[in-house]
Amino acid sequence: MSYQIFTSESVAAGHPDKIADAISDAILDAALAQDPLSRTGLETIVGANKIGLFGEIKTKADLDFEKITRNTVAKLGYTNSDWNFSDKSPIDNNIHKQSPEIAQGVDKDGAGDQGMMFGFACRETKELMPLPITIAHRLTQALDEARESGQINWLRPDGKSQVTVEYKDGKPINIEKVVLAVAHNEDIDENEVRKTIKTEIIDKVLEKYGYKIIENNVVINGTGTWHIPGPDTDAGLTGRKIVVDTYGGYARVGGGAFSGKDPSKVDRSGAYAARFLAKNVVAKGLADKCEVALAYVIGKPQPLMKSFDTFGTETVSLKEIHGFVDNLLDTSVVGIIKGLDLRRPMYSKTTAYGHFGKESLPWEKVV
Repeated sequence: MSYQIFTSESVAAGHPDKIADAISDAILDAALAQDPLSRTGLETIVGANKIGLFGEIKTKADLDFEKITRNTVAKLGYTNSDWNFSDKSPIDNNIHKQSPEIAQGVDKDGAGDQGMMFGFACRETKELMPLPITIAHRLTQALDEARESGQINWLRPDGKSQVTVEYKDGKPINIEKVVLAVAHNEDIDENEVRKTIKTEIIDKVLEKYGYKIIENNVVINGTGTWHIPGPDTDAGLTGRKIVVDTYGGYARVGGGAFSGKDPSKVDRSGAYAARFLAKNVVAKGLADKCEVALAYVIGKPQPLMKSFDTFGTETVSLKEIHGFVDNLLDTSVVGIIKGLDLRRPMYSKTTAYGHFGKESLPWEKVV
C-alpha cells in the first residue's frame, strides 16, 4: 500500500446506527428461527424517544415486532427513560409484505437485487483483517464488555473509537493515534474518565496486539464531557455504518448494507461469499493480500462479475488462484446460501464490531 498512515473507526453496540441494525437483525433472526425461507428487507430508524420500523417481509413466522424491538433495546442497555430513549419508547410499525415484483425473481433462485460486493483479507492480524479496523473494533467491544460486566460501572451504552496506524513498506509498525468517545455518568470527573479508559481499555487492547501508545497520542471525549447516550443525541438508521461493518475503508466497499436483509439479498450474502473466498486464498498461503469482487443483477442466479486482485503478493500463479477460487464455492445465489448455510438465525452476532473476523461465522471458516 502507498499510505504511510491509515485510520479506521468503529462504534459501540449502543451507538444509534447500531441500535437500528440490531433491531433489524433481531427481527430477521426471529423470522428465520420459525421459517428458514423468510425474506426480509427491514429498515429501522431510531430518534429522540421514538422507534420506526419500515421495509418488507415474506414469512410464515408469527412475529411480535414490538416485543422483539423492546427486548433488543433493553439488551443494549437502554432502560433509562431519562435519556429520552429506552425500551419504553413509542414504536411505529410500517413493515409490509414483500413486493411481488421483487418476489418473482427471487422465487426463481435469482438475486434479490442488483449490486456489487467486495471481500478482502490480509496478513496484518490473526483474523486476516486490516489492523486499523481490527483494533478499533476491539476497543468498542472492550468498552461494552466493561460496562456490561460492571467493571467500569459509570459507562453508558454508546461510544466510538478511531485508530490511526503507521505503515512502512506496506506493513503496520506503530499505533499513531487512538481516539475514543465514551458516554458516562454525570458524577464522574473528566480526569477519572480519561485515566480509567486509557489504562483499562486502550492499554489492555493494544497490549494484546503487541503495541503501546503514549498519553499525548490519545484523545478521549474531545469535546470534554458526554452524558446522554443514544438517539436523543443523534438519530440512527439501519445500514449507515457499512464502512465500519466491513474493512474500515481499507478495502473497497459494495453498494449495499447488510443488516435486516435475508440471504437472498446479495448485498449481504455476496459480500460474505467474497470475504470467504478472499480469506481462504490468504489462509492457504496463495497470497498475502486478496480482494474478491462479485456483481449480480436482480432475478438472475449467477454473478455477472467474479474477479480477484492479489496486489502482486501472490505466491503461486494467478491461474492457480483462479482455479482455487472457482472450486471453493458456487457463487450463484443458491450456491452461496447452501454453501455457507445462511438460512439460520445468526445475524444478530454480526451487528456490532463488524461482520468479518469473527471465527464463529460460516464465511470466516478456512477449508
